[in-house]
Amino acid sequence: MNYSAQYFIQQLNLAEHPEGGYYISSFRAAEDIAVRDVQRPIYTSIYFLLRSQDISHLHRLQSDELWYYHAGSPLTVHMIFPDGTYEAKKLGLNVEAGEIPQIVVPKNTIFGSSVEEADTFSLVGCMVAPGFDFEDFELFTQDELLADYPQHEAVIRKMAYQTIK
Repeated sequence: MNYSAQYFIQQLNLAEHPEGGYYISSFRAAEDIAVRDVQRPIYTSIYFLLRSQDISHLHRLQSDELWYYHAGSPLTVHMIFPDGTYEAKKLGLNVEAGEIPQIVVPKNTIFGSSVEEADTFSLVGCMVAPGFDFEDFELFTQDELLADYPQHEAVIRKMAYQTIK
């Protein structure tokens, strides 16, 4: 069967995400853990869908995030690590072409994602441990990131908001 982005958006009841794309919470641990003087679930997980015309804008979490490929085209995850280095990894199933079916974005890494192929989408799963909370979510503007990482201007201009919406 040939699935579309709209099929998954409707069937999984996905909503627009503030960073771009569409998501829905799929799992949340029943147990909490004390982290940074607050309580967080041990883990949380979402379905995340990004269309080729969308950008998952550069943001940062205070927890590790594991990404799992599910369907559609490969997804490129762009990462600026705390030491200022940049890396892009392709999430997908064509291992011979350098894609991998799962990746980790370490905590405190600035990251976003994009679908490089035109007129398509990528459906992935994202698990955050300790669990996600919007209190731990930082979204960045181009100016904020260019002040600290001018060496990554091209990716910042492509992947960050000009101003926060």
